Amino acid sequence: MTASDLITYYDDATGERFGLTAGELGGWTAATTALLTDHCGLGPGRTAAVLLPPHWQTAAVLLGSWSAGLELSIRGWATAGLESAGEPLDVTFVEHRRIGNWLDEVPAGRHQFVLGLAPHGAATGEVPAGYHDYTTALRPYLGTHPPHHTVDELRPAVSDGTTYQEYARTAAGVAEHNGTRAGDRVLIDTALQEQPLIWLLAPLTAGASIVLCANLDPSRLDERIAKERVTVVLR
Repeated sequence: MTASDLITYYDDATGERFGLTAGELGGWTAATTALLTDHCGLGPGRTAAVLLPPHWQTAAVLLGSWSAGLELSIRGWATAGLESAGEPLDVTFVEHRRIGNWLDEVPAGRHQFVLGLAPHGAATGEVPAGYHDYTTALRPYLGTHPPHHTVDELRPAVSDGTTYQEYARTAAGVAEHNGTRAGDRVLIDTALQEQPLIWLLAPLTAGASIVLCANLDPSRLDERIAKERVTVVLR
């Protein structure tokens, strides 16, 4: 464990382990905000769909989009038939394996980014037609200063109309319910906790750090808890 990691990501299927400090996550977040505002020309009142699993890159997408003042539609798997036809969203962020999958209904976006969610933020390889690779598009903006504007807390943060203010209060309530406090290190089984309110915002609101575990091997749980000095487990 790196004591300064704000988010540590494991994938027991691939053996990946990757950690980001608060400063590093802030850099990715600021770059995402710049990508959306400077490159895409988006800001408050615009809409985005996020079709991504819990992951450190997803954290940067979510935080960067909210920092730009966007309203997010966060969509899980198996949405085929649930999305009615309509105007394209302003921007979409989609996991590579969901594009063209018959189980999914991937909404169209005026700007479309694909994430392979490969180790250490590597490029995804072949990029589907109509999409841009997120990490490649982000590269020119790394090192960008955080945005200077303030997001109106009474604007919707998510597609059900929940405002930024309400979302923040709910995140604080979730953290309290889970017994998460400042300084805690929260282990999260990503297969069981897919909502960003739970795996990302609640721990950060409480001042805790996060250990995301994809494809968690139960036989390694005790070892993981000890190695990462975990104090709260969400499963």
